[in-house]
Order: sequence, then C-alpha cells, then structure tokens
Amino acid sequence: MSAVVDEIPGAARWWARAAALCVLLAIVLPIAEAGLGGAVLLVLVGIVGVAITVAAIYWFLSRRGALRVAALVLAVVVPIAVLALYIRERSLWVVVVAGVLVALALVCARAALRIHHDETGQPEYPAAPVEKPFLVMNPRSGGGKVIKFDLQRKAEALGATVALLEGPEPVDVEALALEAVARGADLLGVAGGDGTQALVAGIAAAHDIPFMVISAGTRNHFALDLGLDRDDPAASLDALRDGVELRVDLGDIDGRTFVNNASFGVYADIVQSPNYRDDKTGTVLEMLPDLLAGGGRVRLRARIDGEPVDGPQAILVSNGPYTTDDLAGMGRRTRLDRGRLGVVAISVSSARQAVGLLNRARSRGLVQRTAAEVVVDADAPDIPVGVDGESLRMPTPVRCTINPGALRVRVPRNRPGVRLPAPALDWVRLRELALPRRRTSPVAR
Repeated sequence: MSAVVDEIPGAARWWARAAALCVLLAIVLPIAEAGLGGAVLLVLVGIVGVAITVAAIYWFLSRRGALRVAALVLAVVVPIAVLALYIRERSLWVVVVAGVLVALALVCARAALRIHHDETGQPEYPAAPVEKPFLVMNPRSGGGKVIKFDLQRKAEALGATVALLEGPEPVDVEALALEAVARGADLLGVAGGDGTQALVAGIAAAHDIPFMVISAGTRNHFALDLGLDRDDPAASLDALRDGVELRVDLGDIDGRTFVNNASFGVYADIVQSPNYRDDKTGTVLEMLPDLLAGGGRVRLRARIDGEPVDGPQAILVSNGPYTTDDLAGMGRRTRLDRGRLGVVAISVSSARQAVGLLNRARSRGLVQRTAAEVVVDADAPDIPVGVDGESLRMPTPVRCTINPGALRVRVPRNRPGVRLPAPALDWVRLRELALPRRRTSPVAR
C-alpha cells in the first residue's frame, strides 16, 4: 500500500496555507505584545466601540433636537476615544497590523477558493445581424452624456434609427417602442436611466427581439451588472457591429417590468417627498425619525415564497440577488440569469437591533434570501414603491415575480466590467486545501 495526496493544485494549497498563517499571526501578535489578558481587552474595547458607534448613528437618524446632536457627538467621540486608548497603551500598531493580517487572510482565502471555484460567467450566444435597430436616447440623462459622447451621430452611422426624448412634455417611451416594432425594428435600445431601460426592455422581451443597453444614465446599475463601460457610453454601440447575446431575467411588479429592483417602506416613502430631489440629505434627516418610529408610514407585511414577514421597515426586491454583503441594492449582481428574486427585509426599531445587524446571520431584524415570488401588503389601498429609481404608488397587495431568461440583451463582445462570481468563504474547504488528507492506493506487485 502507498499513500497518495488528493489531487489539489499547488497554488490553491499554498494560498490556503498563507490564509491560515495570516490568521495565526493576527491571533499571536496581540498575545505576544500584550499578553492573553491584554489581547482580550484590546478586542473587547474594539467591539464595544463599534457597538456604541452604531447605536449612536441609529439614535442620530431616529431622533431630533438635542438627542440628535448628542448622538452625533457620541458617534464622533467614541472612535476617537478608542484610538486614544490604543495609543496610550502603545497598542495602536498591534491593532493596525492585526487588521492588515486579517485582510490579507481574506484575500488569500478567496484566491485559494477561486482556483477550485466551478462557477463560470454568464453564457454568451451568437448574435444575428440586425437591419433596423431602433434606439431611444434621453439627452438629459446622466448630465447630458448623449450630447457629450455624440451618441446620436455614432449610432446613426451604424445604421440605427434614433428617437430623442426632447421637449418639455413627457414622452410615452413604451408607445415609441411599440410603434418602432410595428415598423419592423429588429432591435430596441436605450441610452438613458434604468427606469427607461426597464420600460423598453419589457417591450423587447414581449416581442422576443434583442435589447441593447447604452450606459448614458446617472447610475447605470443595469449596465454595471452587464459588464458595460459606464465611463464610455459610446463603447456600448460596439454591440451593433461586434456583439453577442445574453439571456437575462426580468423582474415583474404587478405587470410592470423592472431590471434592477423595487423598494418598499422607508426608502420609498422618502423618495415620494416633493423636497427629495432638491435636498436629498435634508429630506432624509427630516423624515427618518418619524418613519423609523412608524409615524406617517403604513405598516408593511410581506410573504416571501409564502413565508410571512411582519412589520419590516424596508424591503428590497431585486431582479436577481445582490452580493451577500449588500443590504441596500447599491452593489453588484454577478449574474442576471439565476431565475430568482433577491429579497432583503430590514426591521430596526431600537439601537439594540441596529447593533444586531452587525451579526447578520443571527439578526432577527434582517431577512436576506432568494425567492420566486414576493407579495407586499399593508392596511392601505395603495403604498409608495420605488421601481428602478422611479417613484410610484401601487395598489395593495403588490406582487413581485421573476421571468427567467425573458430578455435577449445584445452586448459588445469585449466588456471591461465582466466579473466572475466570487466564491463564498468556506473555512472547512480551506482547511482541506491547506492540509489535504491522504488516501491509500494499492501498489502493484
């Protein structure tokens, strides 16, 4: 019999061992410098400081007058006091180095797991030539990117028909798209915000024709998740001459398409305010105390694949899940073809619950999962909803579903923002990579 090491790439093994070494050093360093009791004290001071700071931020957001001022002072003073204590004990360098070691451990761990990570990027399909592409462009979107990057002229040079959303009166974008399809358009596209993208994407999906995203909006979250260059909208036009197709899911909220997310509760209430566009920060600070306390806000109920969630203050339903560290839908979705809604529901009615969100896996104030259906209800005939950044009111109950692979998105073959999904941190797997088990095999005689 002979011992044989399981086949593990050498790079993965050494990255895993480097992660383990960094964690070990991060533990040993404080103990060696300050002793076991001193090291425990350093950790406790840091944890307590973070907890008090988070609670103070919650009090600042949920109170008015002198209490808000006192909470702000506390949120500023506590971190300074913790740093001062570390400096007095001559332990600041220990904390900094230990923090750097932990960060390095995470980098090494992800590098090791990525080598064994079997998830690939979103599949690409050949794109058939188009003869009558029709593009809607909003010259005001994104601070005037359509004009700045000369998008209309460049698109027309590639054979596209362009409709500019000009004039003081609002334009029915869906009617424009339907009219273009009736005239034989074999591709629809939008240079504008995500709300406009969603309206035209719904038409394209319904008629099974390709859709093209031109990253000329302000935030361009949909373009980001497609891997498009948000700094150069003109690069999106390369899809017309050298493109591929992606099959992308679409969210549906009571018959209306959304490409990013639909939000309910606190955020939706705030954006309904007539003062929000002119003074976002002031409006948030003015309205949050009442909204967090329940004043002026309808109590929500939700059913996530039939499971009830009562009284959340905020709900975010997204077309595909965001990365697990993103509670606000401001980050990334690594793929748009998972066939599931992402759902985040948050309930925070006290400083204790706010601190509890730091430990998200066990926090009762946080629900974070995927679902096929989310129904949001309330004791009111209608509620405010934010749909891809657009402020709406919708009759209750509001039903959100997912349409897997409903949209054919035509994108450039070369996209600088494409990212593979990062592997989840699996410490058991890391241990197996760092210390591979040996198996035995018979030796020929």
